[in-house]
Amino acid sequence: MTNSTMTNPALNVLLDDVVSMVTTVDQTINQLMAVKSALLATASRIADDEPFESVDSREMAQRAVATELGAALRVSDRTIEAHMGAAARLVELFPATAVSFGAGQISQAHVRVTMDAGEQIEDAEKRARFEAIVVARAETESPNRLRPFAKQVAEKFRARSFTERHREARERRATWVKGCDDGMAELVVYGPSVIIHGMHDRATQMAFAVKRANAKAAKAAGGSAPEETADDFADERTLNQLRVDLLADLVLTGVPTGHETEDGLLGEIRAHVDITVPVLTLTDADELASPAHLEGVGPVDPATARILTGNVAGFDRILTDPVSGMVLGADRYRPSAEMRRYLRARDRRCRFPGCRLLARLCDDDHTIDHALGGATTLTNLADFCRRHHVTKHNTPWQVRQLGGGVLEWTSPTGRNYIDRPPGIATHVTFDDVEDRMPVNAPF
Repeated sequence: MTNSTMTNPALNVLLDDVVSMVTTVDQTINQLMAVKSALLATASRIADDEPFESVDSREMAQRAVATELGAALRVSDRTIEAHMGAAARLVELFPATAVSFGAGQISQAHVRVTMDAGEQIEDAEKRARFEAIVVARAETESPNRLRPFAKQVAEKFRARSFTERHREARERRATWVKGCDDGMAELVVYGPSVIIHGMHDRATQMAFAVKRANAKAAKAAGGSAPEETADDFADERTLNQLRVDLLADLVLTGVPTGHETEDGLLGEIRAHVDITVPVLTLTDADELASPAHLEGVGPVDPATARILTGNVAGFDRILTDPVSGMVLGADRYRPSAEMRRYLRARDRRCRFPGCRLLARLCDDDHTIDHALGGATTLTNLADFCRRHHVTKHNTPWQVRQLGGGVLEWTSPTGRNYIDRPPGIATHVTFDDVEDRMPVNAPF
């Protein structure tokens, strides 16, 4: 392991000062943004008081104030009006979030994530309980990690079950075409997230297979086939371009043509889906069963989860305790290393603070280097994306296991960051956060 400080003490002190100053500036920016939000909420209340003559509706009063601000700020009054509405809802519906925002503990992005998930909760008391849980997490997590957590917590307080809402939404599945410039168009597909993400994942795997096959052919042509050159096999298409071409093949011909690989037809490739299923969801047939969780996406209706769990052989099944959120086990129909199955189930994503790259796309890293005697055990392994794996081994960053999959990262300047696996951190009891709920918001 490398040292946790730089070899040049002066540079280490300078970096420590820079990190401290940036942290302070960021907190100050958050506080100023909160002040601006509070002022916009005040502007909205002024509009509700209808102080202008000849204004005969709330909508026109809001517009009058928005145009005043928009002209002064050189911003579209439509944009200002939307911001005024959001600011007013923040103060009225999410007072604890406003408090944390005003203290600079969370950013505007955290606020947006919290409101997007919480505004679907109609009951004020339940929304307050949701908010207390999510704000506690927001103060220690990045917005991109907070989003799936907030969605999961919100599901517990929704008046209508996920199954009922999903059934109605599924009836609206559709495709439509949007014309674009230069002879182009967009094909939009709206449907169940499991299907849509599975389609995208399969196309991505096919694209990589095409790239690998062409690269292998180009290498062979360069060394053993004079009549053919590597350029004949070169495929300069981007991943996005390949996905479009392959999807067109599938839709227009039924199977992809002209892209056979040594490992078999691309048609044999199947989408990989990571889905977390609460234990009771597998046995409860009623509509109130808890939804499953599609990794990196969000909730999945229980009926779909049962079908995937029972019939599909190409994904890891992760079983969790419905009360504690702890991972109970993981299994896979196809042969796979038991430790990797467990790590994927436990970690779900890269374990560097703030990173959300899916665990199945990460490296299995020895916390204590294997070359230095580190054992290949679950207590010495964690999933890191390639970027943060390289960072760990080639910079002063250090990490150690605290037990139960909890990691402690130490930065080059000596700051400590705790990262808990989602499998043990998605459940928070109301008692844990009851004392965090503010009596009155400051705005």
